[in-house]
Amino acid sequence: MEVTKNTAVPYKIYLEEHEMPKAWMNLRAFMKNKPAPFLNPATKKPCTFEDLQAVFCDELIRQELDDTTPYFEIPEEVQAFYKMYRPAPLVRAYHLERYLDTPAEIYYKFEGNNTSGSHKLNSAVAQVYYAKQQGLTNLTTETGAGQWGTALSMACGFYGLDLTVYMVKVSAEQKPHRRAVIETYGGKVVPSPSTTTEVGRKILEENPGTGGSLGCAISEAIETARNTPNCRYVLGSVLNHVLLHQSVIGLEAKAALDKYGITPDIVIGCAGGGSNLGGLITPFMAEKLQGKNNIEFIAVEPASCPSLTKGKFAYDYGDTGRTTPLMKMYTLGSGFMPAPNHAGGLRYHGMTSTLSQLYHDGYMTARSVKQTEVFEAATLFAKVEGTLPAPESSHAIRAAIDEALKCKETGEKKKILFGLTGTGYFDMTAYTAFNNGTMTDYVPTDEDLKKGFATLPQIDL
Repeated sequence: MEVTKNTAVPYKIYLEEHEMPKAWMNLRAFMKNKPAPFLNPATKKPCTFEDLQAVFCDELIRQELDDTTPYFEIPEEVQAFYKMYRPAPLVRAYHLERYLDTPAEIYYKFEGNNTSGSHKLNSAVAQVYYAKQQGLTNLTTETGAGQWGTALSMACGFYGLDLTVYMVKVSAEQKPHRRAVIETYGGKVVPSPSTTTEVGRKILEENPGTGGSLGCAISEAIETARNTPNCRYVLGSVLNHVLLHQSVIGLEAKAALDKYGITPDIVIGCAGGGSNLGGLITPFMAEKLQGKNNIEFIAVEPASCPSLTKGKFAYDYGDTGRTTPLMKMYTLGSGFMPAPNHAGGLRYHGMTSTLSQLYHDGYMTARSVKQTEVFEAATLFAKVEGTLPAPESSHAIRAAIDEALKCKETGEKKKILFGLTGTGYFDMTAYTAFNNGTMTDYVPTDEDLKKGFATLPQIDL
């Protein structure tokens, strides 16, 4: 079978520069049942603009608290930066379809064609732009797998801001080259939890030998931001304004599919804090909320950190040190310590409030997968499609393959879209472990989950 000739759609669909989105799409504006507001942990009342000013950039706070404005214009400077690597291609996985012998059509939106290797740059450049406009000189952040830290260091290097990155310790150990890239762009990397902050020292005292978590790293980054002059904290996932910036993924994917009259039956994304999944589904979900389609949306998370499939829908802190506003989300508890699996970007105890609300209301489903199953899919994809995927992205690949095999059994010709959020070239420790047969699976026990849930705050509203 020739896969590049005589086909209904091209192998890759590229949008023209003038077809790039000129505005971000705010999914919350289309939701009848809005996400619950953030709460000030001291007053238990909804957070105000002033409550958040000590930590976040002013314009990002405005975007964060806005759940009625459907579109936000993308600043011209940000659009110009995007043009260095966008529009990103939409690819039909003909080789994978042929290998699986499935009647399904499989498409993926590829976000790995920039130096950071992932979708994270879409929000990083926007956040740094607004920080620069506000006159800030320093930023702090956390990073799990390292893609966000890399993306933010690129943006800070471009705009000339200083950056401190608290990198989850196990990821820093697994990915020394990712750290080197961050430092090349001028970022300072601190493995977390560390002894450089009060909250880091407390976490180490309570959990000696821990490999850390995104929750730990967030706590340290926020503390440093509060104690550093002319500095703010920026986050690469979970928050609503991050999903807003990432909507360029879904907007481009939909525009490319619309060129050929294609509407997906299933849209799949890996799920950690929710940034790439939220960005991918935004325009499709907005139409579903308006009754214009009946697409099935699937969130795929690691079995070792199953916030949607085994978590509770409750108010919780966004960090281990319990310093953030309270967010109503699916959570395993801010005290939950995930196993040191290789999908570092998905090692977060909670899920963004926007996606949590949609999941709770039945607009999307979720499943968890073990990491050996994920790497089976990743290596197959690398062999037949030619791109080495990131471990995080490979959760979506696993589910896409499973759905395509279901179509093989039923004969249904479903159209499947998934997000290939980034490349795995800094994840060779993980691939080596899989290839050597030393990779193991971990699923938290009921006792593990109980410990995490015990840390949920008692909120009497």
